[in-house]
Amino acid sequence: MTEPLLFYTTAGCHLCEHAESILVNAGVRFSSVDIEEDLELIERYGIRIPVLADAAGRELGWPFDGSMLMDWLNKRP
Repeated sequence: MTEPLLFYTTAGCHLCEHAESILVNAGVRFSSVDIEEDLELIERYGIRIPVLADAAGRELGWPFDGSMLMDWLNKRP
C-alpha cells in the first residue's frame, strides 16, 4: 500500500480549495498540512501552495488539473 500524499495548504486559500477538489474527485488519498502552523513550511511553500508531495520528495505544484495529477501519480517510483 502506498503512503498517502501530503497536501500543503492553508485556510482561506481558494486555489488550495480548487486543488483539493481535484484530488478528491480523482480518489487520491492525502493528508493536509497547514503551512501556517510551521515557519519553515511558510518559508518553503508560502507563495507556492497548493503543493502535493509524495514520500520520495517529489512535488506537484499548482497549477495542475486532473490529467496532470494522474500523469504525476503514474510516474511515482
